Amino acid sequence: MKAVAKILAVAVTAAVIVVSNPTSTLANGGENKKAATEQQVTVKYQGTSNNAISFKVEFDNPTAEKFSLIIKNDNGDVVFHQQFNDAHFSKNVFFENTDADIHPTFIIRTANNTEIVRQFQVSKTVTENTTVTLL
Repeated sequence: MKAVAKILAVAVTAAVIVVSNPTSTLANGGENKKAATEQQVTVKYQGTSNNAISFKVEFDNPTAEKFSLIIKNDNGDVVFHQQFNDAHFSKNVFFENTDADIHPTFIIRTANNTEIVRQFQVSKTVTENTTVTLL
C-alpha cells in the first residue's frame, strides 16, 4: 500500500509540473505565437496612372499580433515604416511614376522578428506608334 501511495504521489507531482509549465500552457502571456508564413503575405502590382505606380500589400494576421510594414527604395533606404496589429491587414502603396526603373522592397516584420520580403523591379517601356494617312 505504501508503494502505491508513493507512485501516486510522484505521478501527481509530475502532472502538476507539466501542467504549470509556461511553455506547455498559455501562462507565457496568453499567446501561442507561431512564425508568420510566406503564404500569409501578398504584394500585388495594381497598375499605373500618369502620376503613380500602385501596389496592394495584404497580411493575414489571425492572432492580430503587432507587426511592421517596411518599404525600402533602390538604395536600401527605408522610405516607409509603420506598425500595425490588424488581423486582416490591407494597404495600397503608391510610388511616383517616373521614367526611371524602381526596385521597391516590401518587408513584413513580426514581433518575433520573422521577416517576409517581397522585391520588385518596375521598368517602363515606351512604345511609339506611327500612323500615315493619305490626304
